[in-house]
This record gives sequence, structure tokens and C-alpha cells, in this order.
Amino acid sequence: MQYLDFEQPIADLEKKIEELSELSVGDEVLKPEIDRLKKKADQLRKSIFNNLTRWQRVQLARHPERPYSLDYIDLITDDFIELHGDRYYADDKAMIGGLGTIDGHSVMIIGQQKGRDTKSRQYRNFGMANPEGYRKAFRLMELAQKFGIPVITLLDTPGAFPGLEAEERGQAEAIAKNLKLMAVLEVPIITVIIGEGASGGALGIGMGNEIYMMENTWYSVISPESCSSILWKTWEYKEQAASALKLTAKDLLELKIIDGVIEEPLGGAHRDFRKSADAVKAQIIKSLKKLKKKSPEKLIEQRIAKYSAMGVWQKA
Repeated sequence: MQYLDFEQPIADLEKKIEELSELSVGDEVLKPEIDRLKKKADQLRKSIFNNLTRWQRVQLARHPERPYSLDYIDLITDDFIELHGDRYYADDKAMIGGLGTIDGHSVMIIGQQKGRDTKSRQYRNFGMANPEGYRKAFRLMELAQKFGIPVITLLDTPGAFPGLEAEERGQAEAIAKNLKLMAVLEVPIITVIIGEGASGGALGIGMGNEIYMMENTWYSVISPESCSSILWKTWEYKEQAASALKLTAKDLLELKIIDGVIEEPLGGAHRDFRKSADAVKAQIIKSLKKLKKKSPEKLIEQRIAKYSAMGVWQKA
């Protein structure tokens, strides 16, 4: 298990517990002390994770052992079939999608995928999709509409790929076309932020009838580091930037940007993949049952009204 900086006191305790457990094999003398330390570790974990700063939640959202889109898909679907290619240029490995069933509901699932090691991270382009990734998503959403299948999107990206080749192939246009399509798609769209939700790269598949965030994720127009770089010309103020951006699930629920927060196991989603996936699955099923009752016209009307209301203000 990899620990973040603010988890070091927990790591120290768990290391001590492990050492004592090895010493106490077949001996009950150390058991009371081990039990005491376990109780202390549980209390410390609760204290730390109930008082996380916004920057600490950003760090948790980026945890390298956190479940990614394919992990969730494997755990919540019965028969996922991945579909490939944008029919224009290539198959973007940072954007995955395909057909599957969730508790008997046929769905089209689209998500951003990161890698676990150096080779897979390069293969997945660190979860940053090129234009062909967004065009693949566009194709799959049109396919879902053709067959009347709800769309589920899983967001986890540090942003759309910013390379010159991506711009040459129409990155902005590809994202814009997705937004235009999602605004008037005639089937339900349910969006879940499972990790990082950065900028237009996330929004490019994130315009849902209902939007949910995992407890330790973030969703913002810009990353804390980039915001710090623009405002202070250095990354050193990323913690202050994270605080000012109000990018956590709790913040965005208060701002009425999202519809709900999906709880994670204590310590983060990486602590228990199954429990995390079960929570996501339960919310998706609940939303599907509700949204499938709406007509295409009502779905479009609700989606447009939802986004039109964001950022509305009035003079006091």
C-alpha cells in the first residue's frame, strides 16, 4: 500500500502493528498491545480523513492505486464489450467505451483510462485523450441514441492532451461537437467523476442529466498547479489555488454543479475496490430507474435547464 504524505502517521502505526504481529506468532503476550495500536490507527485514520483539505483530496484523487474506469467497468457490468476507433483517424487508448449491462440495464459506458506502470501510462497517454478519443466517444453516444441505450460516463483525466498534434487534428472542435451532441442526446446521460475531472478534457464526456462525484475526487476548469502557475508564476501555491477553486465534491454539491456525492471507503477508494464499485453501481442503478421514465424531450429539457442555471447570479 502506497501512503501519501499526510498519511505517514498511519503508515508508521501500521508498520509497528505488522512488526509486533510477526513477533507474536503463537504468543498471546503482545496481543493487547497490538489491539491497542489497531484501535489507535483506526481513530487516527478517522481523524485525518474527516478533516482533509482540498489539496489533500486532490492528492487522493491522483493516488496511483486508485481504481480506474476499467476497474469499475469490470466490477459493475456483467458482459462489457469494448468498442474501438473513431472511424476517422485512430483508436485512442486514453478513452475507452463499449456496451454492457448493469443489473439488467443495457448501457453504453465511456470513460477515461490511466495506466498503472510506465509502459501502460504511455500506452494510455496518462489518461489524456486526443481528438480521436473524443470522436470515438461521439460515435458511441450516437450509437447509444440509435438503439435507445442510456450513456454512462466515467471521468478521470488531468485534461485533454495539449500537444501540437492534438491541436492540428482539431482538439477543441472535437470537444465542442461532443458538448453540442450531449446537450440534445435523446437518451439519459449519467456522469460519475471517479478521479480527476480537469477542464474541457473532462467536460468533453461529462454533460450529464445527473452528475455524481466520488468523495475524494475533484472537478474544475483548471488544475491547482496550472492555476498557481498562472496567478503566481510558480507551482508553489497549488494548495492555496486548490482552496480558492472550490473543486471538491462537497464544494460542488453546495454550488449545485453536481447532484450528489458517492461515499468512499475510509482512506480512499483504493482501500476497497469492491466497496467503491458497489457504491457507484448503486447510484447508477438508482439514476437509471428514474431517468428511463422520462421522454427524450424531457431529458433534453432537463439537461439544458441544468446547465443554463449554472453560474446564475443576481444583485443583492
